Amino acid sequence: QVQLVESGGGLVQAGGSLRLSCAASGRTFRMYSMGWFRQAPGKEREFVAGITWSGASTYYSDAVKGRFTVSRDNAKNTVYLEMNSLKPEDTAIYYCAAARSPWSVVSTREGAYANWGQGTQVTVSS
Repeated sequence: QVQLVESGGGLVQAGGSLRLSCAASGRTFRMYSMGWFRQAPGKEREFVAGITWSGASTYYSDAVKGRFTVSRDNAKNTVYLEMNSLKPEDTAIYYCAAARSPWSVVSTREGAYANWGQGTQVTVSS
C-alpha cells in the first residue's frame, strides 16, 4: 500500500497560481506513474494531469493544458501540480493517485489507480 497526502490548496483569485504537493510513502514511489484528478461540486471526478514513473512523459486534460504543469521528485517521493492562470471553473477538490501497476503508462481512468490521497480544496474566486 502507498499512502498519499496532498497539500497546497487554498483560496486564490482568478488569474492567480497555486502549487499542490503530494507526498507518498509506503511503497517504491519511483516505480509508479502518478495522476492528478479533481472533483467539482455536483460533478464527477475527472482526470487533470499525469506523469510517468520516470517523469519523462506528462499528460494533461484539454481544460488545463498550457496552464498546469505536473512534475515529480523521486528523491523526495513527491509529485507536484503547478497551477497558473487559475479560473473559477478550476474550483474543486484535487486528488493525487498512484497507478495500480508499476512501470505503467499514464491513464486517464480512475480504475487504473490503486491509491488515493484525501484531497485538497482549491477555490478560485472571480
